[in-house]
Amino acid sequence: MNHLSIKEITRIGLFTAVTIVISQFSIPMPYGVPMTLQTFIIPLVAILLGKKEGTLVSVIYVLLGLIGLPVFAGFSGGLAIVLGPTGGFIISFPIMAYLAGMAKESTRFSTSMFWLLMSACANYIVGMFYFSFVTSSSLTVAFTACVLPFIPTAIIKIILIYFVAKKLSPLVLKRVAI
Repeated sequence: MNHLSIKEITRIGLFTAVTIVISQFSIPMPYGVPMTLQTFIIPLVAILLGKKEGTLVSVIYVLLGLIGLPVFAGFSGGLAIVLGPTGGFIISFPIMAYLAGMAKESTRFSTSMFWLLMSACANYIVGMFYFSFVTSSSLTVAFTACVLPFIPTAIIKIILIYFVAKKLSPLVLKRVAI
């Protein structure tokens, strides 16, 4: 069994806290699916820490929200949020983190971009299908509400995540290490 080192536990705790803080930034949208920085911070943390630690951060984040702590966007939390129309996005965060964490293993820009794109696509696909199921709406309506308005910002986020991670990686490895 793999045990976590003190360094890994420290990084996971610190980046879970950072995820909670950054996740609070949210802009309401017409269909009830807000534009949040959750989809920025989850893959950024994963590309900084790698797929193992990044996924653990997202799992802890989701679990904290599930038990009712106000960690989700807009200081919300609880089972009702996850069972609501936007719950699919939340439950996809560990998948999103794992895929984004794959980008850390690549030295090529194109491969990193591929994994970040797959990360965003996984988030949209799970979120869209879940929204469709919970709201009893068609996939066309779900796509229009959950994906279409967010495509431009998703592209910007993916590019920003790559370059921010490239700049922060050396700092994270030096400063968070014990």
